Amino acid sequence: MTPTLSLKDVRKVFGGIVAIQNLSLDLYPGEIVAAVGDNGAGKSTLVKIVSGVHRPSSGKITLDGLPVSFSDASVARSHGIEVVYQDLALANKQPVYMNMFLGRELTRRPFGLLDKVRMQDETQRLVEQLDIRIPSVCSQIRDLSGGQRQGIAIARATHWAQKLVLLDEPTAALGVVETSRVEELIVSLKERKLAILIISHSLEQVFHISDRICVLRRGEQVGVRNTEETDKNEIIAMITGVKM
Repeated sequence: MTPTLSLKDVRKVFGGIVAIQNLSLDLYPGEIVAAVGDNGAGKSTLVKIVSGVHRPSSGKITLDGLPVSFSDASVARSHGIEVVYQDLALANKQPVYMNMFLGRELTRRPFGLLDKVRMQDETQRLVEQLDIRIPSVCSQIRDLSGGQRQGIAIARATHWAQKLVLLDEPTAALGVVETSRVEELIVSLKERKLAILIISHSLEQVFHISDRICVLRRGEQVGVRNTEETDKNEIIAMITGVKM
């Protein structure tokens, strides 16, 4: 199977600081890959390279087998890559359906007026498909719980993503129940044949939802393991460099 995304010998340098080096990773359709490591390991840099925020200093990126170069985040989005950041990037004073189409609003001809009915209908279908439990698609984001907001952010990403969804600490600020609900939502995305890269500090979460684990330490890729063929002790040892 051709990888959705392939990184080969990717390196990123900021001045004299090497943020990432010798990173090679393939992500396949319908697969969840978790990137783990301590603070400063290079996880955020990895997300920003894949999402077009940073251009790699060297290395090769291919999408569906074809070489690509993302000059900025909009180019990455045009290639079907969407990101859910920790801060979610939602407009708190806007309703759910407007957030779903933020920056991509649907309009009616000939005067270019917002087609609110169509946006509401499409948003309703999506939240039902993903089983996101909110009072209404007309509810304002600020009135939703943390888990509901996270669900909307993920739904928006999957609505527009054609290839890959990047999730940066998607449950960091959530309670146990909401975390479980969001994890169920992430796993359900596999059925849409999207490739999924998740950044997480929670090894429990990583082992619960991922198919493979990519371990980074001090900007270097220590290794990649099939989740079913490893355990927490091995992953912790790889993260810290200390044998358990």
